[in-house]
This record gives sequence, C-alpha cells and structure tokens, in this order.
Amino acid sequence: MRLTILGGGGFRVPLVYGALLGDHAGGRITHVTLHDLDAERLTAVARVLAEQAEGVPDAPAVTATTDLDEALRGADFVFSAIRVGGLEGRAADERVALAEGVLGQETVGAGGIAYGLRTVPVAVAVARRIAVLAPDAWVINFTNPAGLVTEAMSRILGDRVVGICDSPVGLGRRVARVLGADPDRVWIDYAGLNHLGWLRGLRVDGRDELPRLLADEALLGSFEEGRLFGAEWLRSLGAVPNEYLHYYYFNREAVASYRGAEKTRGAYLLEQQAGFYAEAGRPGTRALDAWHRALADREATYMAHNREAAGAGDRAEEDLEPGGYEKVALALMRAIARGERATLILNVRNGTTLPGLDADAVVEVPCAVDANGARPVAVDPLPGHAMGLVSAVKAVEREVLAAAESGARADAVKAFALHPLVDSVAVARRLLDGYAAAHPGLAYLRP
Repeated sequence: MRLTILGGGGFRVPLVYGALLGDHAGGRITHVTLHDLDAERLTAVARVLAEQAEGVPDAPAVTATTDLDEALRGADFVFSAIRVGGLEGRAADERVALAEGVLGQETVGAGGIAYGLRTVPVAVAVARRIAVLAPDAWVINFTNPAGLVTEAMSRILGDRVVGICDSPVGLGRRVARVLGADPDRVWIDYAGLNHLGWLRGLRVDGRDELPRLLADEALLGSFEEGRLFGAEWLRSLGAVPNEYLHYYYFNREAVASYRGAEKTRGAYLLEQQAGFYAEAGRPGTRALDAWHRALADREATYMAHNREAAGAGDRAEEDLEPGGYEKVALALMRAIARGERATLILNVRNGTTLPGLDADAVVEVPCAVDANGARPVAVDPLPGHAMGLVSAVKAVEREVLAAAESGARADAVKAFALHPLVDSVAVARRLLDGYAAAHPGLAYLRP
C-alpha cells in the first residue's frame, strides 16, 4: 500500500511515520511519498525519517518530491497536512486579529477564517488533482481548519475524504484515565464540529461514568480540561468541552492573555521550527535528536496562554505524550485497507446524524469504519446552547466556502462579521483589509 503525505516537510510528519513503523501486518503501508513545496524542509524531514527507520528491516520506503502529480500517482491513501502561507501566515493571522482586539487563533475566530480563506482554494485544487490522478485513493485530511477543509474537499471527493483531529482523542483518553478506565475500551459520546465539540458521556461496560466525574471535585481538578474550565462550569454544562471551547467561554481572558504575551503561539513556533530545520539540515547533526527536543518543547507549551488565563498551571506529565492524530490515521487506514472494524471520532458528512444541520455539513462524531469507509454513528441531539453555537459557526464556514468559490469580498466580510467572536461589521471589514495586505494568497477576493 502506498501513502502520499501532502505537506511532507511538516514538523509532525515523523509522528505519522513512527506509527507506520510499528505496523508489521499484511496490507500495511510499504511506501511513503513526501510532497512539499519547500525542498529544504523535505530534505530535513526525510533525514529524520531515515534515522527513525534505522534497525527496522521492513520500514516503509520513503521518497520525496516537489511535484504534486508525481506524488499522487499510484497512491492508495493521501494524507493532507498542508499549511498555506506557512507559520509566517499563522503569525500574521494572530497579529492582525489582536490589533483589532479579537482572537487570532489558527482555527478559531478571525484567524481561523483568514486561514480558511487562503487554504480552501488550494485544498479544492488538490482534491481535483486527486480525482484525476488517484480516484480510488482515500484522503485523510489533517489540514486546518480541518472540518472546513474536509467539507470543501468532500464537494469533489465525496465520502472518500475523512477529516481527523487529535483533540477529541486526547480529551477522551484523559477523562478515561481520571475515571480509572482503559481508554481503549470505553465508548465516548462526543459530538459537534472540529474544535467545537463536547464529551457528553463516557461509557464503561454500558454504564455512563461521566456523572461520577462531574460530582467529584478532586477528580475534576486532576486533568487539563477540569483545570481549564473549572468544576462549576463543567457541572453547569453537564459535559466536558473540547479544549478549544475555552476561546468561546473565556474569550475576553484568552484575548487579554494573547495580547499580553511576549510572542503569539504562531510567532513562537515560527522561531522554534526555523531553529529545528536549520539544525536538522546541518551535516553531522542527528536530525532525529533535534526533532525530539523541538517536539518536547512544542508539547509542553501547547495552549500555554489559555492555561495562564485560567490559572491552570503547567501541563501534567501524562498530557505531554505527543500526537494522537497519527494513531487515528493509522487505525483509519487499517480499517479501510484490511476491513478491520473500528470506531473513531472523525470529521465526516453529517447525513442525518445531528438534527439542525444539512446532510452535507461535515461534523465531528463517532464513526464506524470498515472497508467501505467511515459512517457516522447516531448520537443524541446537542442541547440548545451547543447547537446554537454549532449552527452559527457552520454558517460562517459556509460563507468562507462561498467566498472561496465566488471570489467576492462581500462573502468574506460576511464570514468575519457572522462569527460569534467578532463583534462588529466594521471590525470585520478592517480584519479583511488587514489580512488582504498581509497575505498575497487573498488577492483573489475582489469587490
């Protein structure tokens, strides 16, 4: 089986390859093609992968190319993890938004909209090439904003594109550990959109253990989301929100923390990863060691501004285990390639799963996966407050898709203005002006 990784020079690619190295069964991935527009980054990541493969006799072969068509031909699976505009773009997204006093996070609020506006046209173009060159391939999308980009690609590829994210997986595992349950043997009742979902139950042998968690002050204070949101708010919700909902529930505090920081997250990662790629490209350097050091630092500082705003302290040792999405990707590929049934939380077309959203809306819910792909499992309706937020954000995503298709500035302004975290149409117009000035990739938007 052949896997193509788009964004193959990305920092997290070694996590995917590491997961593949542990798979020795029949029907496994035997060849990986890395594709990226940056040849130097490709070379650095290829060095890391070569060192990972040392001593593994059946390690998947790795090739690298900057030619998209060459990368796609013959692929059985395509893993999309592109970053349009690079980390420079992410830093600009944050800077423009914070200048207006609103959130610039890469997937939430103004920053997520800006990222989507420049990413969707590229993702659609990639989907069209996949449809021509690898029509039987399954596409696993990790490109952010993951739900939005998956929906854009699904308009061309249908159900052969599936979005993945590590946030629901990490949340479910943390809650299971706190309750003394095996994370691999529980049923996680989770529903929403990407980075906008809620864990409403965690069943062990058919019994929902979430009420026990919500009733125990000590347990609620013992894991990241409990400290981030606070016991009182979690009890009010009767659920545990995805960590990204901190940007909604505590928006003023999060924005203040970001504005007061020495560096935004994007600016920090831009500097850190530049150092990694420079070090990994030097002759005589152990590229894998350099990558491990950079990864440990990246995980330890994840969502640091939110934890500071909430007074949640540093991340717990057990939460520093990197990745999670690569395990989801491997389980998804194994289920499809081998017919091994699995239940995974994925981003897929809604069908009739969440009332209030149309069939083509991509949602993040538990799915049954086998050789025929991923099918959403029936879930209980979201409560009104959650469904209202989901509906509002989905409407914003649809305006981003409309703007990407029409090239109309008015559609893009509407996307910003309708977002719950943007408080003025005038601010929406200034945001778009700021982003258009910062990103040449938004030149397609015309009056």
